[in-house]
Amino acid sequence: MAAADDLRFDPWDPAFLADPYPAYAELRERGRVIHYAPTDQWLVPHHADVSALLRDRRLGRTYQHRFTHEDFGRTAPPAEHEPFHTLNDHGMLDLEPPDHTRIRRLVSKAFTPRTVEQLKPYVTQLAGELVDRLVEAGGGDLLSDVAEPLPVAVIAEMLGIPEADRAPLRPWSADICGMYELNPSEETAARAVRASVEFSGYLRELIAARRKEPGDDLISGLIAAHDEGDRLTEQEMISTAVLLLNAGHEATVNATVNGWSALFRNPGQLAALRADHTLVPAAVEELMRYDTPLQLFERWVLDDIEVDGTTIPRGAEVALLFGSANHDPEVFARPERLDLARTENPHISFSAGIHYCIGAPLARIELAASMTALLEKAPTLALAEEPKRKPNFVIRGLEGLSVTVSV
Repeated sequence: MAAADDLRFDPWDPAFLADPYPAYAELRERGRVIHYAPTDQWLVPHHADVSALLRDRRLGRTYQHRFTHEDFGRTAPPAEHEPFHTLNDHGMLDLEPPDHTRIRRLVSKAFTPRTVEQLKPYVTQLAGELVDRLVEAGGGDLLSDVAEPLPVAVIAEMLGIPEADRAPLRPWSADICGMYELNPSEETAARAVRASVEFSGYLRELIAARRKEPGDDLISGLIAAHDEGDRLTEQEMISTAVLLLNAGHEATVNATVNGWSALFRNPGQLAALRADHTLVPAAVEELMRYDTPLQLFERWVLDDIEVDGTTIPRGAEVALLFGSANHDPEVFARPERLDLARTENPHISFSAGIHYCIGAPLARIELAASMTALLEKAPTLALAEEPKRKPNFVIRGLEGLSVTVSV
């Protein structure tokens, strides 16, 4: 075990947030597991360990299927945070078998590969329209003009949320996702609680309307989904819809702006991509690896585990460092180099094991559609000013990405 007292790893330091990858290299050199006192977590920086622990059933996203808070040596969340935890704790992301298995099986019935593939023409058309508007304006903010509206519209369309109701979706999602950062403040928690109440209330009304008049949307599909007598409860439907929205666009939005920011910093790779659009699928994978939108995934230790001779006891929390794993030189040749022609790319940006992202195929379609539209319709796309990094660590993104398009 290595100590972390003198490490450059500091999730609240703007210099670290600007470029965490040198600090990750230092972590990997220190060892396979490092205790980090500020969050009381065990940091796991190597690809092999992160990949293995994502599949290890001795770890879980929750412990409440086996232990009370007291039995697990933890304090229950404050009562005033209850609306957030009710919403969060009934979604697939924070459940373990058997509930996770049941809900994922039912959701998969309404979220099939065929359903996703049928969305491709809509995604392609919408991406083209958004880029056309950016070109007509001579540029703008790639984040608010293209990166955000595309996945928000797609998942809202899937869920059957009317266009007139979509404005609050992104703010609700951003406020809820604030709770996934390390040691969130009370102000962050208050915003998440308020968004949880408002979003849940809206979905409860929408579910009631779809019960009376079902459509061909995902909400109607979740209502109808059943298997051997199992159905989703109303709370599970609400939590699933919120999870699909949050996960369905947070990663895509941030992967888009992180990716284009990386391309602007690597003009040789951007030139190669502009010269050969068949590189787009490989570019999507490499950009997801190179500047990972989800940097950390937490797991509770349900039974003692051992990593490299260090016992991590039941009740502890591990921080699986996706960003570090995706830059591990044991797996990726010259990981610090952006290489759009990289053929072997087993990145773990979509997680692994039973919590592998159910929306990964859709995210790939969205990322490829927006990239292709920008390459084809905005070949002169250029950075207008240096972007500002959001002051977040877990969910890595930019405040905006100002660009120009010359005719």
